[in-house]
This record gives sequence, C-alpha cells and structure tokens, in this order.
Amino acid sequence: MKTVASPSTNILNADLDELLDIAPSPWEKLRGARIFLTGGTGLFGRWMLESLLWANDRLALKTSVTVLARDPKRWQQTAPHLAGHPAVDICRGDILRSTLPNEKFSHVLHMAAPSGPDQAADPLKLFNVLIHGTERVLDLAVRSGAGRFLYVSSGAVYGRHAKAMSVVEENCREAPDQMDPASCYDEGKRAAELLCALYWQQKQLPCVVARCFSVLGPFLPLDWHYAAGNFIRDALAGGPIKVNGDGTPERSYLYLADLAWWLWVILVHGQPGRAYNAGSDEAVSIAELARRTAACFTPPLPIHVARAAEAGRTPQRQVPCIRKAGEKLGLYARVRLDEALRRTLAWHNLVNLTKSSRSYSG
Repeated sequence: MKTVASPSTNILNADLDELLDIAPSPWEKLRGARIFLTGGTGLFGRWMLESLLWANDRLALKTSVTVLARDPKRWQQTAPHLAGHPAVDICRGDILRSTLPNEKFSHVLHMAAPSGPDQAADPLKLFNVLIHGTERVLDLAVRSGAGRFLYVSSGAVYGRHAKAMSVVEENCREAPDQMDPASCYDEGKRAAELLCALYWQQKQLPCVVARCFSVLGPFLPLDWHYAAGNFIRDALAGGPIKVNGDGTPERSYLYLADLAWWLWVILVHGQPGRAYNAGSDEAVSIAELARRTAACFTPPLPIHVARAAEAGRTPQRQVPCIRKAGEKLGLYARVRLDEALRRTLAWHNLVNLTKSSRSYSG
C-alpha cells in the first residue's frame, strides 16, 4: 500500500505569501480600512479573511474587520486563528432577522448566501435571503458612510449557455428561466445586482459587482455540489473518479487564492455601477477535469462516466470572458488548471481529510 506523500511546504501559507507582492495590489488601498463582511465563514469569505489578515499582519495595514456570523462558537472551533484575531470583531446575527451594526465602515463586502447540499431545499427562502438580505446590507453600507461596496454575485446570472458561445461577456443578455423555481438562486443574484445598481444611482453608494465562476483550492468542500471537489474526494479515496453525467459540460476553474486577489482588487479599484466576471477562461469539460485529476496519481486512477453523450446534443458551457477584468484592472488567472489541481490535492492531503492508496506522479 502506498500513501500520498505530504507536501514539504504549507500550501496555504505559500499561497498567502504570493499575494503579498502581487500586482496590481489591493493592500495599500485597505490600509487603515474598517471593513464589514457578511459570509465570512463560507468558502469565499474564508479566503478573503485569510488573505486580508495575512497581509494585515505582515504589511502592518492596521485594518479591522467586523464579521457577521450566525454561529460564532462553531466558527471559533473551525477557524480559531481567524475568529480570535485581534483585528476581527464578531457580530453574531443573521442578515434577515438580526439588528446589524450601526457603526462607521469604510468598506462593505456582501458575500453571504445559503450554500451547501441543501441550498435550494426551500427556493422561496433562498430567494428572500438573496434579495432582502442584500437590501439590508446595502442599507447598512449607506448608514455607515461606506466608500466602497462589493457584492459577490455568480456567473449563474447568465443562465445556461450553449457551447456555441465560447465565453460569456458581462453585457450578455441571456438569462435563467424565470418561470422555473430551480432558477431561484440565479434570479435572486440577478435581482440583488439590480439593487446594487439602484443604490449607486439613487443613493450614491459606490457599488461594484463580481460575478464568480467555478473555483479550485484549499477549503473547497469535497461533499457538496462541486464536481471538482467530488473528484478530489474520489481520488484521495483511491478511485474510481465518478462523473455523474455524460461529462460534456464545460467549465473553467479559478484558483481560490487568485479569486481572493480578484475580489479585493475589484472592491478597491473596480468602477462603481459595473460588474466584472471573476474566473478563469481556461475551458475544460467535466470529463477532462476528471482525467486531469486522475493523472495526478501514479498509476492514474480509473474513471467512471455515468452515461454516454447524446449524439447531436450541444454541451452546456459556463466559461467567462475575463477581458474586462484584465484590461481595466490588470487581473488574470495566475495559477493554471493543472497546478491548481496539484495544490488543491496537496492541501487536502496535508490536512488529512481523507486517505489514499495512491501516490502523486509529480
């Protein structure tokens, strides 16, 4: 029996170190900032806090952040170095029902949204959280005199586009089916974006929107609805890697350290009243992603695809055009897909989330 060799360096710390000297840098714009953050205990929020506090400590930014958390005790158990950091103030509450702070904040980041396997178990509740929760956080930002507001949206606002559209641009007018209750998340994000545009127009709150696509990296859940996480789970368990569908849909994956960089830059440098795609434009089919994951092991792991592709059927594709973020903000996908896979596998092995009977090939 072989085991996956533990990486010799701490993947997370190496990632965070890379972000200290990256250009364009968001850090000087955040010097002395007082930030309010929702969704800080989620996947994206975790990365935002890890990166901010790492930079805060090493660059002496003197930044503080108030994090809205429904279950502070659980967060203190899962991420004590974040929850207990002296620059962090925990505000216990829920964006729909709790009294939000009546304080001054220079920056507000709204990232909170229901997530996990049961995300759409109650479509009406999900829709209400996305709309009314966003409105309440926008009101907090207006009261607090915030100079910047970032809404973290999703590429789901474009609906499902066919492969004939190679990449989707921010001015795309395709949309989800508004008469399908399964579109509750997609339509909720669209309506929340409109709220941001209205608050910029009518209340002069400088709102900017980031539409995020698929991601890879440390902290990615392995048992949720993320294909990449499921493949890593299967791989570290020894395989086979299971593709539930026919493997033809195409996606692209931005490394989570890159996503944190993108979101901080969009917050401080993005043009108010504008949306930016946040993702990689390196397209890959789900089946190819499974093959690349399998190839990270020696010997390569077996793959099982649930069903054959239908003849003549155009595959779905969700790949962003990132030209606007590149030309206007200088952003790009630093970590390419194969390296993102390697780092993500190494990190999950490092924290010993699961066991493997295979070894890495490189």
